[in-house]
Order: sequence, then C-alpha cells, then structure tokens
Amino acid sequence: MNLELKGKVAVITGGSVGIGLAVAKALAEEGVHLALCARNGQRLEQEARAIEKDYGVEVLSQVCDVSSAQDIETFLSAIEARYGGADILINNAGTGSNEKIIDAPDEKWQFFWDLHVMAAVRLSRGIMPMMQKRGGGVILNNSSICAKQPLGYEPIYNTTKAALSMFSKCLANEAIPMNIRVNTINPGLILTPDWLNTATELTKNDNRTAHDYLDAIAKENTPIGRFATPEELAHFFVFLCSPKASYCVGSTYYVDGGWLKVV
Repeated sequence: MNLELKGKVAVITGGSVGIGLAVAKALAEEGVHLALCARNGQRLEQEARAIEKDYGVEVLSQVCDVSSAQDIETFLSAIEARYGGADILINNAGTGSNEKIIDAPDEKWQFFWDLHVMAAVRLSRGIMPMMQKRGGGVILNNSSICAKQPLGYEPIYNTTKAALSMFSKCLANEAIPMNIRVNTINPGLILTPDWLNTATELTKNDNRTAHDYLDAIAKENTPIGRFATPEELAHFFVFLCSPKASYCVGSTYYVDGGWLKVV
C-alpha cells in the first residue's frame, strides 16, 4: 500500500530510543524526512545519522528537554530554519513515575505536567501555524492505557497521561478547520529499554531473569500474552499519519493486546 507520505516532514520527540526511534525508522522507510529531539545528544546523533544512511532521508537532530519551554522554542526555530515547517508532529517523549500521592512533592507533579502535557501544548501551538501554511497536517499524541486504566504505583503518570488525552480531544476539534487531524494512541505493554531496565533491576536478587519477569507480567495482564515490540506499534503510528487514515480524527486508539478491561 502506498501511504502517500514520501517527502513529508515529521517531528518526533523522544526520537532516539524505544517507541520514538521505532516510529522514526518506520516513517523514514516511507520516505519521510525527520526532525528528532531527545535529551541524550550522543545517542540522538548516532541514531539520526544511521537513519540518514539506511533510508536516504534528511534528519534534523536537536538536543531538547521538552519539559523546558525554552528548549522547545529552540527546537521549533531549528525545524522552521531547516524545513520551513512540518507536516506531522508526534508528541512521544515521556517516562513513568513511582510515588504515593500523600508524599509526592509539588516539584514532581510539575515536572510530569510539563513533560507529558505542556510539551504537547507548546509543540502543537508552535507547529500548527506551520502546518496550516503547508495545507494541513497530522498530530499524534502518545498517551498510555494508564490514562484510562491506571496502575497503582504511578498516580502522577496516570493523571498527566489522562490530561494529555483530554488535551488531544480538545485540540482535535479546534484543528479540524485547519485541515489538521489530531488523534491519541494509548499503548499497553511495549517492550522498550525502560521496561527491560526495570525488569533487570527487580530481578537482580532472585532466580528469575528479566525476561521471565516480563513474560509473567504479559501473561497476567494481556489476553495476547506477550509484550509488543516498538516496531509493531510504530506501524500503527505510520498508518494514522497517512492520508489513508483521513477519516480518523479526535479519537483514542488502544494498542494493548486486549489489556483494557472495559468496552
């Protein structure tokens, strides 16, 4: 299937590892030029140059902490200078939390609010005028199944991802007259380096391996009985970026192996 994406420009936050990197490669395979940002500059530069070599597309790489308004402004300026704008924005950067509400300080709440919500607000607000000049575009917000079905150990993550999903719905309605489609993706268990690092830490003093631990989580929670690879999720992102998904707007899509327990 020709997804009609060749020559487009996609902005991806958290684009040097995990889901963001998988989406970057999947879009590059379709001939999409990229603007990637991440906090780890060395890893970002290495992956950006590898994508250019492997797929023959242009890749702008910019060190950026998306919880910082100033860093986002610098990134937006670099995108405009390099490409004159963008056609696709994927608000992907984020991370899990671990706390109890009763003793989590304001500073932790503020950090995750800036990372998961305000980063999407600021980037969308900055890129939408560029998209409008180019005739329209697509914004995808990478939320989480936890926005709907919370995990007990990360209330701040659950709350900020739920807020991101609501922001996405509100933005979708506002953006339709600009020919900009906004949707949300709520992944379930995706086998990212963060999951592997957590599993390795939790199993270092027992007889299980990290993969044993992850296998047990998948079998306990998902009818499909396994984690997805980042690449499996990336294919869905790419479809929603394409004109083939032209009637998909203002929706939340679960990619969770059947984990969600409600209709």
